[in-house]
Amino acid sequence: MAFAVQQSPQSLVTTYLEMTSRTDFAPSFVQYADVRVEALQSPDVDFYRFLYQSVGEKWCWRDRLLISRDELASILQAPSTHVYVLYVKGTPAGYVELCAQGESVEVAYFGLREPFFGRGLGKHLLSYGIQQAWMLGARRVWLHTCNLDGPHALANYQKRGFKVFKQVAEPMPERYM
Repeated sequence: MAFAVQQSPQSLVTTYLEMTSRTDFAPSFVQYADVRVEALQSPDVDFYRFLYQSVGEKWCWRDRLLISRDELASILQAPSTHVYVLYVKGTPAGYVELCAQGESVEVAYFGLREPFFGRGLGKHLLSYGIQQAWMLGARRVWLHTCNLDGPHALANYQKRGFKVFKQVAEPMPERYM
């Protein structure tokens, strides 16, 4: 299915993707001894905000910075929220956040800190997140991205097996300008 939504600097184009069969999943893991992914066992709002801001600042992520500490703590402590942190030589390099919603699991947030770009770590972390989503019992894994995201994001999602199911264009929201 092809989508042709007009795009301009004044428009926000959001692309929705899904994977409805585990057999569509095409993982790509790196084999570096100094790379590990760990579940965020005890949600720490300050550490989470550090990850969110350091991963998303370049891509205009704002949503989690606009809510209160209490609201964010509530989200992070919910049984439906699962956060996994990628470490390289002990340094936090990125994270993936999953939100389980019945038989669907959303890849709610995903990304790397800029010093870790270009090493294949994005496909590794995304693969880890998708694998965890299937292990949570998902029958559908989905996400959305937009034209403010990294230039390789959409291709990474599609190479892992996601298919586009919808695109929406809207005027650029004030918070992203």
